[in-house]
Amino acid sequence: MNGVFVAVVGASGVGKDSLINFARDHLADQVAVVRRVVTRASDDGSEDHDSMTPDGFAAAEQRGEFALSWEAHGLKYGLPITLDDDLTAGRVVIANLSRAALPRVLARYPAALVVEVTAAPEIIARRLAGRGREDSEEIRRRMARGAGFRLPPSTVQIDNSGVLDEAGERFVALLRDLLRQPA
Repeated sequence: MNGVFVAVVGASGVGKDSLINFARDHLADQVAVVRRVVTRASDDGSEDHDSMTPDGFAAAEQRGEFALSWEAHGLKYGLPITLDDDLTAGRVVIANLSRAALPRVLARYPAALVVEVTAAPEIIARRLAGRGREDSEEIRRRMARGAGFRLPPSTVQIDNSGVLDEAGERFVALLRDLLRQPA
């Protein structure tokens, strides 16, 4: 595979999807953004994803339809196997992932670039509360979850505490550097 897999990770509420969407808007067809499959119904308060029932998800896993799958927050997540076609074609492929899935990501895509999105705790708490999906106890648990994860030394950190344009431009610049590298 000649492309670059960009694994975007970080705590719930740091703005991973916002950064990914910013990059998509600014780089259009130059990058491939992976649409996740989640065992949660789509709604206005969550990421744009494909929904699947738990039984349907298990069947899709058995048929080998996912390049990667994992469980987090009581839900199953999967990345379609078709992302490998984009990598084979030499594209920069971007996916929102759980930090817990990183060992599997790096085993399958050893040259993956990990981008950790961060934000100040008070910003994260406000964003999570604004989504309206979690109560205060669930928000506390989500915020505490990130403490035990070890990321590769080559991880790039992007602070998304402020204006989206600032963090977004940094992410786009990183992706442009990857696009300039020979496949």
